[in-house]
Amino acid sequence: MSKGLLSFFSIFIALLMGALYYTDVIQSPFISVLNGIKSNYHTSTEFIDNQINKYFFQARHIEELEKKLRQYENNHLIMQQLASEINDVFVQNRSNFKTDPNVELVRTISYQKFGDQNRIWLEIDEYNSSKIYGLTYNELVAGIVVSHNGRPLGLLNSDPKSSYAVYVGNDSAPGIVHGNNAKHLLVKFIPAWFLIKAGDEVITSGLDEIFFKGLKVGTVISVTKSQGYQTAVIEPFYKANNPNYFHMIKKVK
Repeated sequence: MSKGLLSFFSIFIALLMGALYYTDVIQSPFISVLNGIKSNYHTSTEFIDNQINKYFFQARHIEELEKKLRQYENNHLIMQQLASEINDVFVQNRSNFKTDPNVELVRTISYQKFGDQNRIWLEIDEYNSSKIYGLTYNELVAGIVVSHNGRPLGLLNSDPKSSYAVYVGNDSAPGIVHGNNAKHLLVKFIPAWFLIKAGDEVITSGLDEIFFKGLKVGTVISVTKSQGYQTAVIEPFYKANNPNYFHMIKKVK
């Protein structure tokens, strides 16, 4: 071994021993580097832990809020039905007040056919194919649910086969609303003796037991008369914006 190499190892060992056991002057550079590494390590791990905790907390919080919102919308729909029933009690002064409404949150799966945004397949846990159900979105009437080959098919308002009973205007003129594959809806079979005008609000009557009474459908924009009846063209409140979820009215009373 050469004298130069031996001298190098001797000096290195001396410095190392001094750093470990002797003067602060020699220890300081080593300790400073190690402390910097430790500090960066702890800062990084704390940041990662905080971000993970923050993410999962936010995810749980958002999920809880979504559940509360769905429950609120569900309860609010039922409250509208109860309020309508109570109002009828006071107006008519005769009712057994037997009511047990049932609303369920249902999920959209896909369109029935590509390009037809008025018909959607729905995921429903317990589905009775012999019944017609009402669909709502944010407490607005969105359409109905019918059976197609035993599967629940949502017919949104603009579909020609989506129809249900409504009241028009302050005098509650009865009529049947249906879609026509266009922006506006039609309310037909309104008796001619009712005064209907632009701006009148259209709501569900509940007489077909598809929807609760009083849910908002749209606003009249024009009226025509023919063969003893009136037909109103209405601007719907619900706009088909492809939501992932609807509320389905399984039972009115």
